[in-house]
Amino acid sequence: MKYLAYSILGILLLVVGCNPQEKQVVGNYPETKTVDHVDTYFGVDVEDPYRWLEDDRSEETGAWVAAENKVTFAYLNNIPFRDKIKNRLEHLLDYERVFAPTKHGDWQYFYRNDGLQNQNVLYRQNLDGGEEEIFLDPNTFKDDGTISLAGTSFTKDGTLIGYMISEGGSDWRKAIIMNTETKEIVGDTLKDIKFSGLAWQGNDGFYYSSYDKPKGSALSEMTQEHKVYFHNLGKPQSADKLIFGGKDQVRRYVGAYLTEDENYLVLTASTSTSGNELYIKDLQVKNGPFREVVSNFDNNHYVMDNDGSTLFIHTSLDAANNRIVKVDAANPQPENWQDVIAETDMVMSASTAGKKIFTFYLEDAKTKVLQYAQSGELEREVELPGLGTARGFGGEVGDEDIYYSFTSFTSPSTIYKYNIASGESNDYRKPKVDFNPNDYETKQVFYTSKDGTKIPMFIVYKKGIELNGKNPTYLYGYGGFNISLRPSFSTSRIVWLENGGIYAQPNLRGGGEYGEDWHLAGTKMQKQNVFDDFIAAGEYLIAEGYTSSKYLAIAGGSNGGLLVGATMTQRPGLAQVAFPAVGVMDMLRYNKFTAGAGWAFDYGTAEDSKEMFEYLQGYSPLHNLKPNTAYPATMVTTADHDDRVVPAHSFKFAATLQNTNTGSNPVLIRIETDAGHGAGTPISKAIEQAADRYSFAWYNMGVIPDIAKKDM
Repeated sequence: MKYLAYSILGILLLVVGCNPQEKQVVGNYPETKTVDHVDTYFGVDVEDPYRWLEDDRSEETGAWVAAENKVTFAYLNNIPFRDKIKNRLEHLLDYERVFAPTKHGDWQYFYRNDGLQNQNVLYRQNLDGGEEEIFLDPNTFKDDGTISLAGTSFTKDGTLIGYMISEGGSDWRKAIIMNTETKEIVGDTLKDIKFSGLAWQGNDGFYYSSYDKPKGSALSEMTQEHKVYFHNLGKPQSADKLIFGGKDQVRRYVGAYLTEDENYLVLTASTSTSGNELYIKDLQVKNGPFREVVSNFDNNHYVMDNDGSTLFIHTSLDAANNRIVKVDAANPQPENWQDVIAETDMVMSASTAGKKIFTFYLEDAKTKVLQYAQSGELEREVELPGLGTARGFGGEVGDEDIYYSFTSFTSPSTIYKYNIASGESNDYRKPKVDFNPNDYETKQVFYTSKDGTKIPMFIVYKKGIELNGKNPTYLYGYGGFNISLRPSFSTSRIVWLENGGIYAQPNLRGGGEYGEDWHLAGTKMQKQNVFDDFIAAGEYLIAEGYTSSKYLAIAGGSNGGLLVGATMTQRPGLAQVAFPAVGVMDMLRYNKFTAGAGWAFDYGTAEDSKEMFEYLQGYSPLHNLKPNTAYPATMVTTADHDDRVVPAHSFKFAATLQNTNTGSNPVLIRIETDAGHGAGTPISKAIEQAADRYSFAWYNMGVIPDIAKKDM
């Protein structure tokens, strides 16, 4: 097919009547040309007719994006209650949000958002008291909020700050150094930093990580060799010294940081998203070498604290659920490790403050926090406000009070001040949201997956809801990369719940809710377990009367976008609506873009073996869309600056789906501009995205939300 020189008339939507319950029908999708491109894997030819959409810099791809967005927004603009949903979201989000403070020098710094500010503002207050003042306002970087603050790092004395910015949501960063007293910029702006923090060594300079800038597209070309540099303040970036990486030490992800006393430089290096080497360097020894602690990628480790020459290491070596060990820095190899906090039957993470260790245990995906002495002696279980998710408890050696946040599905994130000596918690900042949590209920159920495995799932809904199979239900999942989905509050989700919707969140295999064994059960040749778990979640909700296929929406982003894509191709009749967001849709080529090759630990690659190729092809969403099949009403979402999961995945999937889908269900792709994988998204864009998702779901379920009935 020849690429369509489209006109406005050629893509107009046909709107049937004006009754909100009468669905509009998409008239003509933009014509997407096909090309004769074939890849061969182990003697098998695989056609890739939309390969040209991988070129994010071509005018032809740009024209296709514009044409698809024209169709999508024409459709969304004609949903009668869309503006009411957006207005309600704006109202709910218009409340002050304040985040936990940190101390640097003579100041206490904290983020605040007055309500609808696109980006959170960094404030500070002198430790001796005084007025709060704006220190750094990212909303001044660009009028539309699409340049975000992407990390800060202070020197130990607090006189200098390095802050990074992201433009258009890209993972590429710029770093700017500022004098905190005068607010004057120091030295040049550093460019092309990626997957990195800034680790100060005194006030002389800092360590950071990056890749060589791609010669082609910065948003899609492979980035394979991560390197650590040291930047001397006042010197040009071109003079930065290579510390680790390069042709002799090719690693895909490398990071450097210092212990609090700045006596040890710690370096982690890995080739994938799981498993890392560990090195330390004693900075008290002039020109001392890096000392190898762990020399393989079989497990995960990091130095979490030190007491003099004693290092405290968090590790999964011989502990699938993690443990904490100590060792002398002079002989740091695993054979010298001594257990401080042993592995338990619950997965554990940890933080330190005030010479204490705080361990976070996941008890069926809910947080439990214990406080230990550095000796490993248990001092207390921290009393949390309820069943939910606690984060924080980090600080410096001399801290007496620290901060943590607590949230649940029905509790907005509240900041608490915690006294280490007494174990007492007091409210520090509690948000005021137009929402009564007592009107809602959360339950955790355990359902059975295809192979008999019990899977936990949280279900949230308004009290008194009738289990009649007619409740709009939003089923959200992830299932990968050892990431745990925990209870958390979403202001935008209130709109779904208060209008009679149900929210369901299963803890699928592939995640980290039950440790490394749970993670591995959803990787490579066991990836189908994740899809089976998600499908079984939908079947459970239907069987128990919460909803039915007509009122079920499935959603997920990134690896969760893959989850939705695989689910809708394997079980197209399971749900009425599908939201695959920024998804990994082409499982045969995902490793060809940016740092995608690092995901091979979870996925495997089509080049690994014929067996792995066949397995990937067997579930790859792009390759399993079948002609003349009725798929759910689908809104694919992606962004033009997503250099994590490049938008070509979504472009090719949407084009193929539009060409294969039968029936009246719409297949749209919503392509956000000046946005990336999600981090740093301006509030204004987040509101529009949520309004479009909820409106699209209700509309295609034939449901008029309560908020839209008030003026009818």
